[in-house]
Amino acid sequence: MTAAARLAVADWRVRVHALYDAVRAESDPATAHDAWRRGRDDLFRTHPSSPLLPQDREAFEGLPVPAYDPAWRFVAEVEPAEEARMEVPTGTDGVVPFERIGRVRLGDLGSLDVWWLASYGGGLFLPVKDRSAGKPGGTYGGGRYLLDTVKGSDLGRVGEALVLDLNFAYNPSCAYDPEWACPLAQAGNVLAVDVAAGERTFTQY
Repeated sequence: MTAAARLAVADWRVRVHALYDAVRAESDPATAHDAWRRGRDDLFRTHPSSPLLPQDREAFEGLPVPAYDPAWRFVAEVEPAEEARMEVPTGTDGVVPFERIGRVRLGDLGSLDVWWLASYGGGLFLPVKDRSAGKPGGTYGGGRYLLDTVKGSDLGRVGEALVLDLNFAYNPSCAYDPEWACPLAQAGNVLAVDVAAGERTFTQY
């Protein structure tokens, strides 16, 4: 990567952090979600580090995100879980290690493993894959991200509990550009239900 490209990535992360700062500061989740959706559309449309391919950016009209539904919002304590380690090979960052620090329960939907990025900077990582993954009109086949705090994607806390709102689930960069290699949802991060909230599979045409 050139210096200019690296600086653009750094700026992208600054803007994502600022976007999630605004989400956490807004008391109404639906209003926060609308600002999040519009902010991400603007980044994808205009920023030099947008993961969109050039031909997709030219015709881009917005990410496929349904209207906010409060039924998909949860506040969950991190419960103990057996220790586990996940090592993810990537094309740009080498092997990225994650350690399981616990599990969260999303009501009747099921539970999800909570991971910690076990390298410089650290951070919570919570991917999610649902039953509609890879199906027409469903979600991205590899799963989506709900939290990735090292990159700014953090919905906040209520006491010690995590705010987990599936309306804010978003696609990893590899959903737009196959040159990216992204950590994807493992068996402990799969829900056996269709999740009709958050970003859907990106199809431009």
